[in-house]
Amino acid sequence: MRHNQPHWCGKPIVLVGLMGAGKTTVGRRLAQRLNLPFVDADAEIESAAGMTISDIFDRYGEAYFRDGERRVIGRLVDGTAKVIATGGGAFIQEQTRELILEHAIAVWLDAEPSVLADRVRRRDTRPLLRGRDPEEALIELAAVRNPFYAMAPIRVQSVTAPHDSTVNAILKAMEA
Repeated sequence: MRHNQPHWCGKPIVLVGLMGAGKTTVGRRLAQRLNLPFVDADAEIESAAGMTISDIFDRYGEAYFRDGERRVIGRLVDGTAKVIATGGGAFIQEQTRELILEHAIAVWLDAEPSVLADRVRRRDTRPLLRGRDPEEALIELAAVRNPFYAMAPIRVQSVTAPHDSTVNAILKAMEA
């Protein structure tokens, strides 16, 4: 079920998109501007599991991680106003996506794979990029994931510019 509610109505705002799109950084700034709490779903997952996402992937696999991710996001989209940054694969999972679309406003931070690759090269904490060329991996991920991200009612381009320009674009799109 698709919910086209681009105007903010006090629901949680959930940022979705590929790794490196700026969900956490932009999310923090957006929350500040709206005077709302900010929650990073990945940090919540790590806290609940008592281990890093990389360790969860290594020890239990992606399916186990995605199940925990769905439960955590379900808890976060509780109807109270906040900004939530998700991991890149969260919105791809049907049950998680439905939770977000039903109980929150989803905002897709869309960016070119070359921009994303420049951003993610700085850290080696991304399980899906280990041992791979980041740009090549992100081009492949974008081909698979972008059709799912496109289900978000709001799409904002994440470009190489100050983060506040992305925050402003989100606020304009939401008419907040």
